[in-house]
Amino acid sequence: MSISLQSDCLNIDWREVYHLLQEAGLATYPPQTLQRAFENSYAVVFALKDSRVIGSGRALSDGAYQAAFYDCAVLPDYQGKGIERMIMDDILKRMAGCNIILYASPGKEAFYEQFSFKRMRTGMALFLNQELMEQRGFIARDY
Repeated sequence: MSISLQSDCLNIDWREVYHLLQEAGLATYPPQTLQRAFENSYAVVFALKDSRVIGSGRALSDGAYQAAFYDCAVLPDYQGKGIERMIMDDILKRMAGCNIILYASPGKEAFYEQFSFKRMRTGMALFLNQELMEQRGFIARDY
């Protein structure tokens, strides 16, 4: 399987990104909003197979010591083939020297622990749709 990584937003089909993130249970923002988010990010990576977006990741950063990782996703048919690792390695390499906060889907924490990510005790969030995010398991009610 020939997978290439692209680290810019040139010629990306944003409908494919929308589909990818929807399949992964992440963002459900319209394609034009996703385009704005990725284009305004410090670092982006897309995994492509035959020019089709099958994976993504992006980071926000001050470029000095703080970063946040978002939208790491791979289409279900391609999961477990090392593509997630390629995406993580690419972003982490570009965020070297930074503390990194990661926004993960519930149930995917073990994957990120492979990269030495640890659960935080002080993480907080203010979501636009608090009720939906609680239903989806993003808000902890165990404190």
